Amino acid sequence: MFLGHYGVGFAAKRFAPSASLGTLLLAAQLVDLIWPILVLAGLEVVRIDPGNTAVTPLDFVSYPWTHSLAAGLVWGLLLAILYLVFRGSLRGAVVVALAVVSHWVLDWISHRPDMPLYPGGPKLGLGLWQSLSATLVVELSIFAVGLGFYLTTTRPLDRTGRWGLAALVAFLLAGYGGALFGPPPPSVPAGGWRRWWRSCSPATAAPCSARRRPACPLWRGSASPAGCCRSPGCGSTATARCAGRPAC
Repeated sequence: MFLGHYGVGFAAKRFAPSASLGTLLLAAQLVDLIWPILVLAGLEVVRIDPGNTAVTPLDFVSYPWTHSLAAGLVWGLLLAILYLVFRGSLRGAVVVALAVVSHWVLDWISHRPDMPLYPGGPKLGLGLWQSLSATLVVELSIFAVGLGFYLTTTRPLDRTGRWGLAALVAFLLAGYGGALFGPPPPSVPAGGWRRWWRSCSPATAAPCSARRRPACPLWRGSASPAGCCRSPGCGSTATARCAGRPAC
């Protein structure tokens, strides 16, 4: 799965409004960022096998250190600890950890039975990738719902915030189309780096993160994570508890 993971990252903003979009997208795609490195290091194995499924030409032979459920829990815990240390938000750390673990759940839905529960353990998978049309419906739906959550949770400060998000969405859709309908990679290293490059969208999310702010409905009249209570256009949201706090 590709777009579905980013849908989770976008949706996570509603539950951790103080976390940057880049951090949330990184969490949702963390194991796919680590996976190509371990493949190139010889610690995990993938084969190019066109026709393996209707969606991807890759045969994931072995990836216990990134794509097992146990490994996902460990990676999620490590990233959550780093987030808690550097950002000081327990809620944000929990959401980050859950975003990492969600990667296994979505891949379990899409992959053939090649998703291990733990290194050397049984492998599971529902096989959504056996149908291209079903994959498109599921992935685009998850992405659209997640993006909808993000759009109702944040508001752009200026054109950079508005068009930066549009550019990010276009980048993700173009990458998804290339992955589905483009030619298979010429080699495993090329495929690994191609996958890594497509997973690097957290870097392109920086303009969105810097130039968008939490939307008023999320705050429910209390202070936002940034310490402000209202934003322009919020109307008469309960402001009694906002006395003395600055507007955005």
